[in-house]
This record gives sequence, structure tokens and C-alpha cells, in this order.
Amino acid sequence: MSACGECLSKKARCTASGKGTSYDKARLIEGLREHHPLSDLLAIAELARSSFYYHKAKLWTKDKYSDLKQHITALYHQHKGRYGYRRITAALKQLGVHHNHKLIAKLMKQLKLSAKIRRQKWRSYKGQQGKIAKNRLKRRFKAGRPYKRWLTDITEFKVGDDKLYLSPILDCFNNEIISYTLSRRPTYDLVSQMVDCALDKTKASRDKKLMLHSDQGWHYQMKLFKKTLKKHKIKQSMSRKGNCLDNALMEGFFGTLKCETIYIDKPISIEALEKQIHEYIHYYNHERIQLKLKGLSPVQYRTQSLIQT
Repeated sequence: MSACGECLSKKARCTASGKGTSYDKARLIEGLREHHPLSDLLAIAELARSSFYYHKAKLWTKDKYSDLKQHITALYHQHKGRYGYRRITAALKQLGVHHNHKLIAKLMKQLKLSAKIRRQKWRSYKGQQGKIAKNRLKRRFKAGRPYKRWLTDITEFKVGDDKLYLSPILDCFNNEIISYTLSRRPTYDLVSQMVDCALDKTKASRDKKLMLHSDQGWHYQMKLFKKTLKKHKIKQSMSRKGNCLDNALMEGFFGTLKCETIYIDKPISIEALEKQIHEYIHYYNHERIQLKLKGLSPVQYRTQSLIQT
């Protein structure tokens, strides 16, 4: 081997070891061949001349998916890593870019882009303290019109030693968060204020057979809570004891919320967390598309359905 080949040994060691692919080796050689003989470079990289020219041709060929990759990356970061390949596919369609979801999944894998994972929620069950309502919902998480079936629950957030509790109402028609409250303590006011807000907001258009489903948390067993529902002719429904699947849609929202907020941008204070949740719920209702809503956000879906009826 020539002296040139000896001086190149350190630079080419990673390719000569066989760890790099033929394409990687060709890229390295192309970058070094301006100052060194091609034959020495090929010998160090243990790459056939024909393979080098084959991969060299690819180096000069434009990636036909380069524009699509840019769209995917932009959407992924726009939504802070909350979208997996299915939602990215739907979001692209809204932009007039139509591609098969399998291709999007493949490109996202190449780009090392993936949606975040979920974690466990806080439980508010403290035993039976009042009358337990029947499970009238029976996992019927679909509704033919707005404000017919509502779900509710409470979840806990922690920042250091501080805690924050969120209590929302979700509409089964379009998964929209109708109202919600935040509090540093899981008191009854957390639930009562949420219900009052939801009732005021939907007073003119609420379904006459509205049902509100929850777990068996102590808030929902209270006489005052039951009295409020009865006053507004709302049927109460509760999950069976220890069966989180009876309120799976609500559980799913909490998982999505935490996955797409605190697991992406960890808040440094309770105040920062409160702001993060306020911003996310507005984003969730008005911007975040859902595949089962035909690629629309909850508010877009409800608005479109009202226009059509």
C-alpha cells in the first residue's frame, strides 16, 4: 500500500472495520478522493470499484421524498411530537399532500420521529361514601349528536412537591372538552364549578336526555352533586368498581394530555403547568385533528355537523 494509504488509515478505520454500509463508505471515499488516489481509498474501505460508482450515482440523485420529509418534520415539530404517522398522514391530506400511511411511517422511522408514550393516572376512589349510580353508559362511547353523553374524571399532576388537579367534561360526540377546572387541591369545588360551567355553556342546546358518566370517586357520590344533576334532569352513570375500561375514553384523553404536554416540555413550576394545560386544551379542541373525526378537530367536527343538519 502506498504512503498515502498509510496516512489515511486513521480516517478510514471506521469504514475498513466493516461497520459502515457500502453507501456510507462511498460517501467517505467521495469526500477524500480529491486529495488521495481512489485505488488506495477503495482498498482501505474494502469496497469494490463497481460498488463505489453505483453508490456515487445515488449521491448525485435527489431524494424524491425530500420535500415530503420536510413537510413531515415541520408538522411533527409544529405539534411538539404529539403526532404519530397516522395523524401526520391526515394532517398532510389537509395540506393537499396525499400519501399512503405506510410510506409516512417508513419516512418517519428514517427521520427518527415518533409520538411520545403515556403513563399512569391518579385515582380518586376512596371507597363507598354515598349511593353508587348504575352503569348506564355501558361503554357506549359514541353519540349521534352533541351534549348527549358526557364523561368526567379527575387527574393529578406533580411538579416537585406541588400537585395540581384537573377535572374536565368530555363530550362523546366529538371528544370535545366542554369545560374544565384546575385546583391545587381535589376539593368538591373542583367538580361543582366544572359542572356549573358546562351547564351554563350548553344551556340553549343541551340534549334533553343528557347523561354524565364518571368513576366511583367520592366527588360523584356526594348528595350535592347528585342533587345538581337531578335539578337539570341529567342521568348519572358510574363505572363499575375497579374497572377503568368503563370510562376508557376519558382515560384516553388524560393519557394523551400528559403525553403531549408534561412528557414533552416538563414544567418547572405549578404556574407554568397551569398555563401549559390551558394552552393545550384550547389546542386540543380547536386544532388537534382526530382520525375518527374525519381528520378534523373536535370543534371543527361539531361545527361541520351542525351546518349539515
